Amino acid sequence: MKNLDIKNFETSCLKDPKFIKPLFIRYNQNGVEKTWESVRSFDSVSVLLYHKQYEAYLVVKQFRPPVYMTDDKFKYTYELCAGILDKPKPIVQIAREEIYEECGYDVPVEDIHKVNIFFSNVGVSGSRQHIYTAVIDESMKKHSGGGIGDESIELEFIPKQTAVQFVFDETKAKTSGLMFAFYWHMTQIDKQKEKIYE
Repeated sequence: MKNLDIKNFETSCLKDPKFIKPLFIRYNQNGVEKTWESVRSFDSVSVLLYHKQYEAYLVVKQFRPPVYMTDDKFKYTYELCAGILDKPKPIVQIAREEIYEECGYDVPVEDIHKVNIFFSNVGVSGSRQHIYTAVIDESMKKHSGGGIGDESIELEFIPKQTAVQFVFDETKAKTSGLMFAFYWHMTQIDKQKEKIYE
């Protein structure tokens, strides 16, 4: 694990945002006039990656300023491999590109399968996250991952045997999508008795 040094952390009003759009909403609900403060943001796609040789989930770790702002003891957030849907491409294709860029594995589109869609930040943005899954092995690995540009993404394998403990470990910041995906996958293994990985 790299030593993460954060300095000069400060907040200010956002001007000319590129990825989000603050909005003030007015509406009438059952005859009552109401207002709401909201943010419009891109939908996203995330991918649960299961490494069949390691019998482990591959997750990404990165510094998330909003999480650090909320609680500065969390310098890393554990997440599924993911990206925003900001390109006019099929969602599964964007998922494939994110797997390659962030994790270094080249997974064919036909081997990336949809799991579900859920809404996140329902009180603020209401954006949708599309969850996919794929099985990986070392024959697919092309580079060490880490993202593109100035992204500082680290990779970590979470063994299947300790996944439940990881989900409930409150000392590690993690997303609800990751926790859902872990539980979904373990449920599928129980149902199919691991035949999907034979």
